[in-house]
Amino acid sequence: MLKIDLPRRLLAVSCFLLVFLYPGHNSLQTIVVRPGDLRTFSIPSLAPALYPESDGTKVAGITAYSVVVQDAVGKSIMYSRNPDAPLMPASITKVMTALVALDYWSDLDTVIEVKNEDRAIGQTISLVKGERITLKNILAGLLVHSGNDAALAIADNYVGGYSAFVSTMNAKARTLHLDHTTFKNPSGVEQYGHVTTSRDLAVLAASALQNPVIAQMVETKHIVVTDVTGEIVHDLTTTNELLGAVEGLKGLKTGWTQNAGECLVSYINRDGHKIIVVVLNSLDRFGDTTKLINWAFSHHRWITPEL
Repeated sequence: MLKIDLPRRLLAVSCFLLVFLYPGHNSLQTIVVRPGDLRTFSIPSLAPALYPESDGTKVAGITAYSVVVQDAVGKSIMYSRNPDAPLMPASITKVMTALVALDYWSDLDTVIEVKNEDRAIGQTISLVKGERITLKNILAGLLVHSGNDAALAIADNYVGGYSAFVSTMNAKARTLHLDHTTFKNPSGVEQYGHVTTSRDLAVLAASALQNPVIAQMVETKHIVVTDVTGEIVHDLTTTNELLGAVEGLKGLKTGWTQNAGECLVSYINRDGHKIIVVVLNSLDRFGDTTKLINWAFSHHRWITPEL
């Protein structure tokens, strides 16, 4: 009876495969061979992202001065109007404020002390001087109800204080290649030189959505939060009228000042396709955004691009 030395046979086969399939000759598979130990590691090929192909229908009736509609996966621009015009972002600024805060504080239970609530102007969540509130709860005030006092408190508690926080916002902007963006404050109140573009904001939105805390907050319609004692209550309602009203809209951030006009960044996930819509200096941000969303999904089909 013929005896088969299985370990030797396996080693011989392994050596044969190593000669013909070593790294560099086959990018899909790498063979790692050790005596008595044959292991295969497979690296799946990366399929190209689907591309939104337009049927040629033009979008009409948009009041915003600057617009970007972007495929959130493939990053292709589906529509733009003055995408690189420097404009005030108003409270959309708070998306960057949240990103910087979460970069610095990893623990959502970190306690933020309210030091200068009387400096906050415009929209607030009625923080009280001396109040101690968790990072998670103050982020809700920042992103759900767009509290300027929440932005101020976060910046004041940062290492180095307010100025250092704003500097870090700008450093983060450079890291994300927001080449036409400069921040002067953490809330978005009007200040000379505090500008961005709709193209930059689309990039910022995509980055922010990778953070699960931000993604959850911007989709929240209503939440009640308290200080650490439970005695000071903040009843927070979203400033985004499209949440719950537009199919697939997952929120993001509103903004408004007298000179910025109506601003809105939106994230939509519908039928397995994801887009980001930015409107700046609009007369009707919710109407403009709704039209752009409907146009994007009604007049595009997602196809595999030709290679």
